[in-house]
Amino acid sequence: MKWFLILWAIPLCLLGSWYGLSYHDINFGYRILSRDLHDLVFMIYGDILGMPPEDVPGLALKAILLDTVLVIGIVVLRYRWRQIRDGVVRLFGRAEPAIVLRADQPAE
Repeated sequence: MKWFLILWAIPLCLLGSWYGLSYHDINFGYRILSRDLHDLVFMIYGDILGMPPEDVPGLALKAILLDTVLVIGIVVLRYRWRQIRDGVVRLFGRAEPAIVLRADQPAE
């Protein structure tokens, strides 16, 4: 689970850092952090998607939020599975099987 969270968080941190620094043109002399490259990247993504480049960061943010919700859901299910299962059983009751087969009863 630790590696799952690490492999989820590292790309988000890198993307967020690049976006923030390049959006404000804080480039420290690196071309990859320049505003010109920032605009070019979103122009290319906009052309590929067939939409204005100004809409691409909003779509990326929505994708990041969806991924975050999914990852939090996986972590919650991983660590709280028994409590969730017991709560559902208490809420809805244990389901009775429609047909009960015994060992001495042949299956049809």
